[in-house]
Amino acid sequence: AGTERARASGQILLHVPYGDGDGEKLDIYFPTEPSETFPALVYIHGGYWQCMSKDYSGFAAPPLVSQGVAVVALGYDIAPKGPMDTMVLQVRRSLAFLVEQYPRIRGIFLCGHSAGAHLAAMALSTDWTEFQVVPDIKGAVLVSGLYDLEPILHTYVNDALNMSREVAQRNSPMRLVTPAAPAACEVLVAVAQHDSPEFRRQSQEYSQALRAAGWSVSLLDLAGVDHFDVIERLSEDSYVLTQVGRRAVPRR
Repeated sequence: AGTERARASGQILLHVPYGDGDGEKLDIYFPTEPSETFPALVYIHGGYWQCMSKDYSGFAAPPLVSQGVAVVALGYDIAPKGPMDTMVLQVRRSLAFLVEQYPRIRGIFLCGHSAGAHLAAMALSTDWTEFQVVPDIKGAVLVSGLYDLEPILHTYVNDALNMSREVAQRNSPMRLVTPAAPAACEVLVAVAQHDSPEFRRQSQEYSQALRAAGWSVSLLDLAGVDHFDVIERLSEDSYVLTQVGRRAVPRR
């Protein structure tokens, strides 16, 4: 319902292809009063890498587009069609596409939930030399994410993903933390009070690893919410994470 409301107003481009794959499409919600240049928040949906889509990801747009920020809902090929390596590559390619095709965008902010937080964290570990462009990633908001994939290898989650240990290791952001570059973005790791112990543990340990490597990182423990409404409430202007997001994505 929130996405339907967002699509009913403003300037929107739906199903913009950034590649040839069926899932390689973007929805772009432009600012209601765009300036010559504007920042963009790229939202990466969750769903354990095997459900949900960008078509349910526009609910967070209205509070930001009204403040001069574009919101990009990112689609990718979920499992079993898309193996983990492909999903990670698609996210990276989508960011390169935005840089090349929309020069009015100045500054990219990532926001991912659950599996989407994992994919956003993988984007932070990218060697952009092979893409021939370097997205100007200014910040990342990682909500209730998983940053070490090995613990899910022997759970039902891996039935569709079919990851080997090698695939899980090379796609685990926790294993890919590097010393922060001078231009490294700020990272907010958010976790819900009623998230499972594993989500809470991984959020704490990943934020600690980033901080130890010199990144500017904050850990936000959100009271009174669970793994699902922690992100669904982004459609509410008064929600603390919405307010934090507005501060993290300044209007240009």
